[in-house]
Amino acid sequence: MKLLLSVLKQVNKPSAHGSLRLSSCAGSGLSPLRDEPLILGSSPELVGGLGSQVEVKPAFITEEEEAALLRELEPGLRKKRYEFDHWDDAIHGYRETERLSWGEACEEIFIRVRSVAFREGSRLLGPVHVLDLDKRGYIKPHIDSVKFCGSTIAGLSLLSDSIMRLVKEDAANEWLDLLLPRRSLYILRDQARYNFTHEILKDEDSVFNGQRVPRQRRISVICRNLPG
Repeated sequence: MKLLLSVLKQVNKPSAHGSLRLSSCAGSGLSPLRDEPLILGSSPELVGGLGSQVEVKPAFITEEEEAALLRELEPGLRKKRYEFDHWDDAIHGYRETERLSWGEACEEIFIRVRSVAFREGSRLLGPVHVLDLDKRGYIKPHIDSVKFCGSTIAGLSLLSDSIMRLVKEDAANEWLDLLLPRRSLYILRDQARYNFTHEILKDEDSVFNGQRVPRQRRISVICRNLPG
């Protein structure tokens, strides 16, 4: 199933850093960064202004819950090859699938995701999107298609820490970097979802607040709501 993306443009790596401390990375694989912020921005005003439109919730799932998700996902993913030419050139080094039904343990996880990420009464896109990035893979700057996806994107990060970069569509000097620890949940809403491109950095570019964040194979499990 093709990922419903609309690629906008490449952006230059930001050169300035403002920051806001949000929460600890305790329980992730990033022990050197446990007391560091999870979101950095081009200015404190930008980070503060977006407020709850951009969230990173570390240790959202346990190691046991991550293992339960992987038990359901790995058999199907192993049948697919990593692709290095996405249909709209948005992703390199990936394989993907969509899943409608889950076992009881995993369904409990998605109940939690829906309760914290989506407004009450929000109509959700039925299938959960699963994107498996090879260690050499990366996601270019894009905005998810407004034709198929609504105001909120919520994703679980499995197997690896990573850096997500958001850049304002019409002002490349306004940006946020999100540190996504393994087993964390990220949420993009409203302005952050519609007006900012988002990307997952290559392993060689994976630096957060001056510190290297090695990126391994990464599986993201993504929930979206419907437009309107």
